[in-house]
Amino acid sequence: MNAPIKHTSAYWGTTTDFAGLMEQVRQIGPILEEHAGDTEKLGKLDEATFEALKPLRMSHIFAAEALGGAQLSPTQGLQLIEAITYHSGAAGWVSMVHACIGAMSAAFLPDSAISRLFGPGHENRFSGQGTPTGMLKKVEGGYRLNGKWAYASGIYHATYTHTAALLDDGGGQPAKDENGDVIVLCAHAPVEDHDLLGNWEVLGLQGTGSIDYAANDVFIPDDMVFPILTAEPQRQKEFFSLGVVGLAAIGHSGWAIGASRRILDEMARYAVTKTGRAGLLGESDKFWFDYGRAEARVRAARAFLFEVWRDIEASIEAGNRVSTRQISMVHLAKSEVHEAGVDACQFVYRAAGGASLRKGVMQRTYREMLTAANHFTINPNIVGAAGREIAGLWSARSWQFYDLVEKK
Repeated sequence: MNAPIKHTSAYWGTTTDFAGLMEQVRQIGPILEEHAGDTEKLGKLDEATFEALKPLRMSHIFAAEALGGAQLSPTQGLQLIEAITYHSGAAGWVSMVHACIGAMSAAFLPDSAISRLFGPGHENRFSGQGTPTGMLKKVEGGYRLNGKWAYASGIYHATYTHTAALLDDGGGQPAKDENGDVIVLCAHAPVEDHDLLGNWEVLGLQGTGSIDYAANDVFIPDDMVFPILTAEPQRQKEFFSLGVVGLAAIGHSGWAIGASRRILDEMARYAVTKTGRAGLLGESDKFWFDYGRAEARVRAARAFLFEVWRDIEASIEAGNRVSTRQISMVHLAKSEVHEAGVDACQFVYRAAGGASLRKGVMQRTYREMLTAANHFTINPNIVGAAGREIAGLWSARSWQFYDLVEKK
């Protein structure tokens, strides 16, 4: 694994021992690996995996210390998610979802909701969906939530949902703001208020339990929503100016570098053995050339990722909000760590032959990486928009969710 990056800025938390967190991951690593197969069969984290992860309090790693969180920096969060993923892709995925959605809730909900969700004695974990496939209708004291959502990673191990929905205009149609844009709110409710529908039969990341769920007239108090497209941070305003998209990027990027590192390490361990196909690989100049190129690309993508996030951290520490250009770079770095990972996985799968074909770490990581690279946050249109902004073609635009829109 890569050496941890040290931080000294007073902006980030000081009460949580980051080196201690990383050591916790190292210690639970064998448990995560031993149970990775069982987790995949079960379709969600098995009990041993979940219990091993709980002390890390992933839903609180980016929340302010005043809320009982660790207040980690982005690069610390990247390293933590990377380390978990190295041992188990499913454990890393659920951890990053809980971390990123927990950060969104800690950032954008009002103080009255925060006191109930993050106050002393509360150990909530958050899961849900940020695509508005349901509706919220205004009622006295709050809203009524109805609809169905997909891909609720980690919901089996969450206590609260985070659910994007269109605001009902009172006539069953989406309400619009003064600019003519639809209003999308993110609602929070106890998981038990929802119907968990299953439907998670997929190629990879089976152990994440990313199931469909539904709401049938679920009451949402007024203070348990925030406008997901235009949310203004209520605390840690420089850091949380990343918005929901920037926070999600930390999780997805950290996962990709952990999975990429693991599959290349597995390939190396296999190739240096002296018998069978591995012995033949060890004598092949072509194999070692291809392996070296895969190593270079994965390491270069990781270095670019940390370059981008160190620049953002420096801006935050100087008291600045995150810029449009910085978000564009976040999208490029996020895409590149996934593309480099996919290429590395394709190389390993083909080079290892039967060893990668059969059940094991290489096969599982290969399937998981290809699944992760299909996530909508890695959409080529996002990279294209970032490219236009960096080139100056769309310099008068700003990021709204995953779209680069003209400023109004």
